[in-house]
Amino acid sequence: MNHKNPAAMKKFKSLLFLLAGMITALPTMAQTSDIGWVDKMQQMDSSQLTLLVILGVVLGVIVLLLILMIYLMSFMMSVFRKENPELASQPTWWDEFKLRYITGKMKPVGGKEEKDLMMDHSYDGIVELDNHMPPWLANIFYITIAFGVIYFTYFSVLGLGKTQLEEYEEELRIAAVQAEERASLALSTIDETTVVFDTSAPALASGKSIYDANCIACHASDGGGGVGPNLTDEYWIHGGSINDIFSVVKYGVVAKGMIPWQDQLSPEEMQNVSSYILTLVGTSPVNPKAPEGEIYEPTIEEPIDALTEDELGVEKAD
Repeated sequence: MNHKNPAAMKKFKSLLFLLAGMITALPTMAQTSDIGWVDKMQQMDSSQLTLLVILGVVLGVIVLLLILMIYLMSFMMSVFRKENPELASQPTWWDEFKLRYITGKMKPVGGKEEKDLMMDHSYDGIVELDNHMPPWLANIFYITIAFGVIYFTYFSVLGLGKTQLEEYEEELRIAAVQAEERASLALSTIDETTVVFDTSAPALASGKSIYDANCIACHASDGGGGVGPNLTDEYWIHGGSINDIFSVVKYGVVAKGMIPWQDQLSPEEMQNVSSYILTLVGTSPVNPKAPEGEIYEPTIEEPIDALTEDELGVEKAD
């Protein structure tokens, strides 16, 4: 038995076109949405991507089968209704679904029934009818009540969930731990190229204690020098910048009897003692040693974006 149903075929074609349009719109949606998931996909290896593709294909086949089942059910019902006229007067499953869960059964309007539904008040001749709330709205209302009871019990009564304040405090704690880890990593990677002159009180106090424990035997407690050179004047043998001092502390000067301290001091401690040594420059020791080396003059870097006379259009005077 061959039955042709143009309306059903038109509906099926519309579904296919809708599905094809959704698939073709996915790249555009991906460009306009957050690209975080794209980065995560790029970090996957080949096996994970293969599994993801397989799951996507399976999910697509399931969705397509569901669409085909719905279409076949609609097509069969239309055929049965056409073959059995008594079925045409009966509501479809969709009509029953809407009646039960969406629109609800409305009371008839007109005549005596409408007068029974009229409420006592009216606005500009418009009378309100006392109909029941539609099922979809009533169900949403009941769901919100159930959600509120569960939420209150979970967070306030049982205390299992974290409040917004507790979540905020936990995020602050995690951020503080991460900041400390980043600071520790930065301090552990200090070398002669990244060292800085740290003038903070804790750093200078740490540097002074290291100097008093390890350096006064050769350089005196006030930096005036002894076996080692004077650290208070402007003369330096190996350079007077923070980078030069850190390098000498780290690698030592074996020929002059100064041992390297990189195996005994951490990078942060070597930076602290180097910073403390710089604070001794310009002070007045009790018995200063004669200057050694050359006067250190800090180099002043010219700005990269400085314009030359030609670029400024300056003409030389005759």
